[in-house]
Amino acid sequence: MHLSECSTESEQEIDNLIDGLADLWKATTGDERVCIAILDGPVDLSHPAFHGANLQKLETIAGGVPDDGLATRHGTHVASIIFGCHDGPVKGVAPRCRGLIVPVFRDVVGRSPVPCSQLDLARAINQAVVAGADIINISGGELSPTGTAHPILADAIRNCDRSGVLIVAAAGNQGCDCLHIPAALPAVLPIGAMDAAGHPLDFSNWGEEYRTRGVLAPGDRIKGAVPGARVGAESGTSYSTPVVSGVVALLMSLHLIRDGTRLGSRRVKDVILDTAINCDQQPTTDCLRLLGGRLNITKAKSIIFPGAQLMADDQPNPDLIHTEADMSSPNVESTTSPDASPTEASSAIRLPIQSAQGGLLPSGSGGGCGCGGGGNGGMRQTPQLVYALGQLGFDFGTEARRDGFAQAMDAPAENVLPNPHDTGQLLSHLEKNPWDAASLIWTLSIDSTAVYAILPAGPYAATAHEQLRNFLRDQASEGVERISVPGIIAGSVRLSSGQVVPAIIPELRGMFSWSTNALVENLAPAPPESGATPAETAKFAERINIIQAGVNNILERVYFELRNLGQTPQDRAINFAATNAFNIETIVEKAVSEKLELDTIEIERSPVCRPESDCWDVKLMFFFPERQVQTVRRAYRFTVDVSDVVPVTVGAVRAWFVR
Repeated sequence: MHLSECSTESEQEIDNLIDGLADLWKATTGDERVCIAILDGPVDLSHPAFHGANLQKLETIAGGVPDDGLATRHGTHVASIIFGCHDGPVKGVAPRCRGLIVPVFRDVVGRSPVPCSQLDLARAINQAVVAGADIINISGGELSPTGTAHPILADAIRNCDRSGVLIVAAAGNQGCDCLHIPAALPAVLPIGAMDAAGHPLDFSNWGEEYRTRGVLAPGDRIKGAVPGARVGAESGTSYSTPVVSGVVALLMSLHLIRDGTRLGSRRVKDVILDTAINCDQQPTTDCLRLLGGRLNITKAKSIIFPGAQLMADDQPNPDLIHTEADMSSPNVESTTSPDASPTEASSAIRLPIQSAQGGLLPSGSGGGCGCGGGGNGGMRQTPQLVYALGQLGFDFGTEARRDGFAQAMDAPAENVLPNPHDTGQLLSHLEKNPWDAASLIWTLSIDSTAVYAILPAGPYAATAHEQLRNFLRDQASEGVERISVPGIIAGSVRLSSGQVVPAIIPELRGMFSWSTNALVENLAPAPPESGATPAETAKFAERINIIQAGVNNILERVYFELRNLGQTPQDRAINFAATNAFNIETIVEKAVSEKLELDTIEIERSPVCRPESDCWDVKLMFFFPERQVQTVRRAYRFTVDVSDVVPVTVGAVRAWFVR
């Protein structure tokens, strides 16, 4: 992932670059009930621009301590465009909104940015959703010839759309008819860059996918914070993107303040696209570069609040945003070397498919003001729960650790060297030396990609290691297809490939393994006796085939169509539903007896839930394949409470017909 750093001579205040923003600020500069997540580099939260801002840093596998590197400069600048206090050195678009700082890349030796994989981006998106984000700002992307994302990233973005969370992403700075991930995905609002006159900047990407779904916003010489209490100016779609994120937040905030109700982010997105100033209204030399048009705050505001006179009285608590009285004014400077090449300078963050090194680190920034977030990112985080499904594997972390195992293992045969990567040989060694299991890195994979490390801890760690050994043995010899691993995310682990994955401290009582064949055997009727007729034997075989097809259809849909990282409440509920043998058996048995086929799997928040719980309804919709006209469908629903580390079902399975 590399960052855009365009050298400039002078910075411009954002309210001078776009009509309507100053008037909108008279009504509101944001509301803390609206939350914007910044998925970017580390942010220097000690900068005076953030004093008084309600910001919280989430721990991610990127980690990263703010310094003066490229990633920190980029993240700090982007964050200040939204959250810069109006009494400070940088005026942010929506400084009173709540902010989540979610690092997805960081600086390493030489201050070059560590790239972020699409899988890690999906994790960060899920974290932001769980933490309450309404808007997710991604000032970066990966060039893609097709615009097709990794399935897990695509699922995370679809989940945002279903949950009413808007992702705003940079269109990219290659200056070409080309697509960026995630901006090219249908549920995302892609943002290009324009100058003060409304003309597209030369480096701003365009494309057919962006024409009806994207807008331009100011992206030329945008003033922002620079680490070390400085201020500078940058150009690029990375800096036009937070402008739009902030405007969306302002419109949502004003609706909350005036009407007391939440305005859906999808509604705001539609209004911004519908009111954008297109080429017919304001011509330019190349209309394709305009995307869907230019951001039009005044028109968007009039559509959302028709006939309303927005007064400064709508602004709550004017004293919330302030800076410390003794804070000196920072130096103003250009943050980029003047000899940077235009091509390098105008490139947006790129997300190649590789992962960072290092682990999760808490925020070390200080400088709070005692007003909630305080701008220090030090708010205590609740544990991140996970309920993941996948295949079990193992890793050694380093060559030295692998060689240590090889030298400690017995030779499988004369003149044959031990191979620690051979599952059978490793299991034989662990049978004799069970304590060595703690020196392994157990991994959980989806489609052969490691997504988690499993690190048993606590007084029953040895029991958990034994369970994992049993899972691995059953997976190798008895056809076990998947395991379930509930637990808590606690840091990250670097694998021998260099990939960094989150580490799960597993909850032993929720760890299971299973195979489709075993479930079919539980559902199957008693086999015919030895003296059964050929017709009875054939009927039994047909019954087994029907049951197996039904079980396969349900489980394969969950495992592949709905595959996920098991982080969000919805995903944890879906994954638990797939592993709850009793409910699955009950539904499959009824579906088979009524000759039903699975149509869709839906999940929605349960309208009724016990106190201190988080309940979700999992609904399986079936149809009658033998009927040419589908007048009714059959629905089966059960409720899952995901408030604990191991989800539980609530109530019985319910069934009804749906027209």
